Amino acid sequence: MIDLDRIVIKNAEIITMNVAEEILHGDLLIEDSRIVSVGPEIKPDPADQVIDGTGRTVIPGFIQTHIHLCQTLFRGKADDLELMDWLRTRIWPLEASHDQESIYLSALLGIGELISGGSTTIVDMETVHYTNEAFQAIAESGIRALSGKVMMDKGEDVPLGLQEQTESSIRESVDLLEKWNGYDHNRIRYAFAPRFVISCTESLLTQVRDLADHYNVFVHTHASENRGEIAIVEQDTGMRNIVYLDHIGLAGKRLILAHCVWLSEEEKEIIKKRGVHVSHCPGSNLKLASGIAQVPQMIDMGINLGLGADGAPCNNNLDMFNEMRLAALIHKPVHGPTAMNARQIFRMATIDGARAVGMDQDIGSLEAGKKADLAILNLNGFHCNPSFGTDPISRIVYSAIRSDVESTIIDGRVVMENRQMKTINQTFVLKESEQAIQRLMKRAGIRV
Repeated sequence: MIDLDRIVIKNAEIITMNVAEEILHGDLLIEDSRIVSVGPEIKPDPADQVIDGTGRTVIPGFIQTHIHLCQTLFRGKADDLELMDWLRTRIWPLEASHDQESIYLSALLGIGELISGGSTTIVDMETVHYTNEAFQAIAESGIRALSGKVMMDKGEDVPLGLQEQTESSIRESVDLLEKWNGYDHNRIRYAFAPRFVISCTESLLTQVRDLADHYNVFVHTHASENRGEIAIVEQDTGMRNIVYLDHIGLAGKRLILAHCVWLSEEEKEIIKKRGVHVSHCPGSNLKLASGIAQVPQMIDMGINLGLGADGAPCNNNLDMFNEMRLAALIHKPVHGPTAMNARQIFRMATIDGARAVGMDQDIGSLEAGKKADLAILNLNGFHCNPSFGTDPISRIVYSAIRSDVESTIIDGRVVMENRQMKTINQTFVLKESEQAIQRLMKRAGIRV
């Protein structure tokens, strides 16, 4: 299929996620990068690219609010470990062993998985070095991303390859920001990415605060994922995580916090008052036994939450269908079967994720004037039927799987068609990734 200026999707079920959460049956017209019309019958021009949507469901592309593309190569290499052991014995040594080629391959491997599962936007945190190569992969693949170099100027048991000085960390981050922020009509944006309070001096964090204000960009960090992490922060600062971030002026509408599993009532109030966004990562939190975040309470308070798969070595997949199902189910034993209903979950995966990245006027729903970021699902398998009398959104959250994604469009560009990647050479990436992880494990001294 050749990318043309106009794409018409004909005769589909369209889950809009507009304010009324309308589910329509009809057509969707894309011109260049934006949606022009949704719903009524559209007569295509002979030059248009026409996609037959008969028997298909069109949804807004998923927005993953916490991802580590640099870790995709580590899938299956750090299983069954507690967070700090997971970091110190596997993830940090492997990240420290990265080279330019391995970062590039790791990013492409992750992006290929994300696109093939209907994810069109990611909030990504890279490692200390070679982030430019990750941005290159993002640029080539066509995915929409908010990404940044991880910042680590402090910490115990940190490998030499991840140790950096405050000023060099700041300088390299700003250089990357000035090169990539706004790339391809704002498809790629930069976010400062201090790893977490344990890894960052106060000098670095306050400079990040000021630079984020100066450049009007987001800050993306981890917070309160694990009780051991919180104890270290309290020992170092005399405060809990969110209280400390607020104390130094980082808490605000351009802050995205991954996890937030263990929050005090004071911290939840700070998040609400400051308009901080939270990324709920149920798969990662369960696998690392970090705990179950108090998501229903945060939603009731009016806190905005998105969903994220986190990194491949703590999940071990980047599958939004898996995250939606887990987010819906894990809270029900405590809060009852009506808690975290399917529509609430689907909002988190789409329009609420768009709010988290400050783009709800452009993505997260299928409406005229918005960016054409969407996925086309084929829900005709045994596992999704019968469909009669089933709420279409419940069908997606509770029954659908990522292989049901047939095609993915980002910024008006077909990046996957009929399960075939259009922007990533899958054979090349799979072959070279196997060689790259062998190289990294040898450097890191990790045996099979």
